[in-house]
Amino acid sequence: MIDVLIQRAHELDAADRLAPFRHLFSLPGEAIYLDGNSLGALPKATPARMEQVIRGEWGTGLVRSWNDADWIGIARRVGAKIAPLIGAQSHEVVACDSTSVNLFKVISAALDIQSQKGSGRKVILSEPGNFPTDLYMIAGLERQGLAERRLAARDKLAEALDQNVALLMLTHVHYKSGAMHDMVALTKAAHEAGALVLWDLSHSCGAVPIDLNGCGADFAVGCGYKYLNGGPGAPGFVFAAERHHAAMHQPLTGWFGHSSPFTFSDDYDPAPGIDRMQCGTPPILGLSALEVGVDLIAEIGINRLVEKSRALSSFFLECTRQLGVDLELISPADSTQRGSQLSFRHNNAYAICQALIARGVIGDFRDPDILRLGFAPAYLRFQDMAEAAHHLADVLESGEWQRPEFSQRAAVT
Repeated sequence: MIDVLIQRAHELDAADRLAPFRHLFSLPGEAIYLDGNSLGALPKATPARMEQVIRGEWGTGLVRSWNDADWIGIARRVGAKIAPLIGAQSHEVVACDSTSVNLFKVISAALDIQSQKGSGRKVILSEPGNFPTDLYMIAGLERQGLAERRLAARDKLAEALDQNVALLMLTHVHYKSGAMHDMVALTKAAHEAGALVLWDLSHSCGAVPIDLNGCGADFAVGCGYKYLNGGPGAPGFVFAAERHHAAMHQPLTGWFGHSSPFTFSDDYDPAPGIDRMQCGTPPILGLSALEVGVDLIAEIGINRLVEKSRALSSFFLECTRQLGVDLELISPADSTQRGSQLSFRHNNAYAICQALIARGVIGDFRDPDILRLGFAPAYLRFQDMAEAAHHLADVLESGEWQRPEFSQRAAVT
C-alpha cells in the first residue's frame, strides 16, 4: 500500500506549482519537518541578509544606518508587507515586540476606548483552553482592577456577550486542535453587543485566509516565527483598524511610540496612527530576518499557500486511512474549518511523538495527550505526507513508542 501512496504523492508533487519554493528553505537532511506551525524553517536567503546587516549596516554603517539603511522605518516597512496577508491596509500594521507584549498593549487600548465612551465595561471574554499567554495577559490588568476575565465555551461565546463585555479576545486558529473560529460571525456578534474584538493570528497568518477589514475586526496580533519564517523569537505584529487610530492609547509609552522621538521631550505625545503601538527601539536583527520570511511568503501568495495547505492535510488523512492508522482526530475533518495542522489524541501521544522524531519525522506534543502535526505549504511535499503517515502507522503497529527512552519528558516539548 505504501508504494501506491508514494506513487500518488510523486504525481501530486509533479503537478505542484509551489514545488520550486521548497529549494529556497534550509531543511535538515532527510528529516520530514511537520512543526512549522511552531517554528518555521530557515529561508536560505536569511543568513546572507543577516551577514549584510551585521557586517555592512552595523559593522560599517554604524549609527548612520538608522537613516542610510532605513532602520528607523523597518517596523512600519515589515508591517506594511504583512498587511496584505491579513486583509489590512499598509498603514494599519506595525511589526514590533513579542505577541505577549502586543496583546497587553492592545487589550489595554481596547479597554481605554471603552472607558472613553463611558461604557463602564471591563470584561474580557475569551474561551477556556485559549493559548495561555492570551489569558495570562489579562491577569495583570485584573490585578490593577482594570479588567475582569470571563471564559465561555466555543459554542457559547455569542451568548456570553452582554452589556459588560468590553472586548472579545480569541485565537483565530486554536493552537491545539487547529479548529478555526468564524471570524465574520463572531466579530459581528461582538459589535452588536457593543464589544470590540481582538484576534490572535499566530496560527493563521501565512496559512489560512484572513480578511480583517472585510469582517470589520478592531484589533489583531500575531507572531513572526511560525508560518512567516522569521526565526526563533522573531518580532510579532499589531493590527489596529484605522477608525481606532485617533482614540487608541496603550500603556507602554516608550520613546518609539512618541510623535517625535528625537526631540527628546519630557512629556509623552503619542505618534499618529499605528506608530503609537510601538514602544522601545526596534530589534533590527530580528526584524531584518523576519522581513526575509515575509517577502518569501508574500511572493508565494496566500491563496496558493492555502490551497496547498488543504491539499497536504487532506492527502495525509487519506494516507493514514489507507494505512489503517487508528488515532482520534480532534481537528475539524473539513479542511476549510481548520488551520494548517492536524491534531490527534492518544494517551501516549508524547511517546509516539518522540518515536517519530527519532525516525526523522518532526512534529510536536501538547499536554496532556495531543500529537500535533503542522503542514507548512511553502516547503513540504506530498511525498513527505505519505512517508510521515507510513512512519506513524509503523510506530503504532510495532509498539515502538513503548520504548523507555520515548516516555522521558524533555524540558521543552
